[in-house]
Amino acid sequence: MSSSNTNMTFIIGISLVATLGGFLFGFDSGVINGTVDGLQTAFKSNSIGTGFNVASMLLGCAVGAFFAGRLADVYGRRSLLLVSAILFLVSAWGSGISTGSLEFVFYRILGGLAVGAASVMAPAYISEIAPTEIRGRLSSIQQVAIISGLSAAFFSNYLLANFAGGSTEIFWAGYEAWRWMFWIETIPAALFLVTLLFIPESPRYLVLKGKNAAALQVLTKLQGDDQAKVLQADIQRSLEAEPKKTSLSDLKDGAGKVRTIVWVGIGLATFQQLVGINVVFYYGAVLWQSVGFSEDDALQINILSGLLSIAAVVFALCLIDKIGRKPLLLIGSVGMAITLVIVTLAFAGAEVADGKLVLNDSTGKIALISANAYVMFFNFSWGPVMWVMLGEMFPNQIRGSGLAIAGLFQWLSNFLITMSFPIMLAGIGLAGAYGVYAFFAALSVIFVIKMVQETRGVSLENMRG
Repeated sequence: MSSSNTNMTFIIGISLVATLGGFLFGFDSGVINGTVDGLQTAFKSNSIGTGFNVASMLLGCAVGAFFAGRLADVYGRRSLLLVSAILFLVSAWGSGISTGSLEFVFYRILGGLAVGAASVMAPAYISEIAPTEIRGRLSSIQQVAIISGLSAAFFSNYLLANFAGGSTEIFWAGYEAWRWMFWIETIPAALFLVTLLFIPESPRYLVLKGKNAAALQVLTKLQGDDQAKVLQADIQRSLEAEPKKTSLSDLKDGAGKVRTIVWVGIGLATFQQLVGINVVFYYGAVLWQSVGFSEDDALQINILSGLLSIAAVVFALCLIDKIGRKPLLLIGSVGMAITLVIVTLAFAGAEVADGKLVLNDSTGKIALISANAYVMFFNFSWGPVMWVMLGEMFPNQIRGSGLAIAGLFQWLSNFLITMSFPIMLAGIGLAGAYGVYAFFAALSVIFVIKMVQETRGVSLENMRG
């Protein structure tokens, strides 16, 4: 095997290790859906698994993303991924063993910290070890991993409940199935923790900390002797153009204004949530049942939607380094705006009977197809591309700080959308709520055209803020 092939195998291998963080991100977000009945029964509460508990985890994600970005500049990218792996383990074990609401929320917030940290650190790490020409493809695997994690959580929840005869029934060793739903996560979390011990620290972080010999060793293993020296010199030169010590104040330019690149990062992070992807996802099963499908059919359609989502991300993965990030974002924004408008119009013409949405056959099919098309457009574009761009667009010196701010806004936007949906549903109705998401999708078209700069083919050392 040639040196280049050996290097590529190593690069792909450590990228896959990093994306286990994305898998756990998806699994931890999805596992709660199958445990609600068990939690309500065990804790004698109607609030567990809804409202505050979901929102509190998202706030944990925001805190995790913000501090991970900054701490990664101090302690390293790999170190923060290791911390997140430990938090995933503790959260999974603690959530299953909890005997009360407060205890459960505490462990879920720990899981939120892990999700937030992994969400920004995994793509950042991959972007810093990947060759420029395949950086987008490798970073896009993060979105495949997230969707795979969600699907794995739904599937394992379904199997455990099925074997036990219900989520509240005893499954094994005297413990209910819903507790095992959380404990299953300890398997990928442990795998993440162990495999992280065998991957190197980011060479760009090592140069940032003045550990040039260690950086050269990693770069040599990644890309060979000759290329390693050139890359190290490029990294050194890019860092010398910036202040030696990093802080959030570095996100401002010489005139004291926030750098444009930071606003672009915030825009990418918030628009990804403002188009309503999480609401559409959570409402999916109800939509399918309102069209006339049974609950079992709805579960199968959700699995199909997951497979279509993975297919869309894989398609994006094949194109992102060929046509670029900006064209994918633009196609996705236009596609989401059109499909959301169609769904909005379908809902606007629907009747409500016994508090449930009722669509006729033709309108229901249109809504069903449009909603699935919307999810595919999202996963072809904003789903993977936002993470790719946040991981690569910031200059070396401010990558951690830029990711911290963008990650904070991403999860706060998620929190806002999650909390505002029931309020909008009561105030302006389902069609009105989806109309708001369609508006933001249309607005994102203008944002992409005016603000987003292409990063395809640009080395990290040549990224400018």
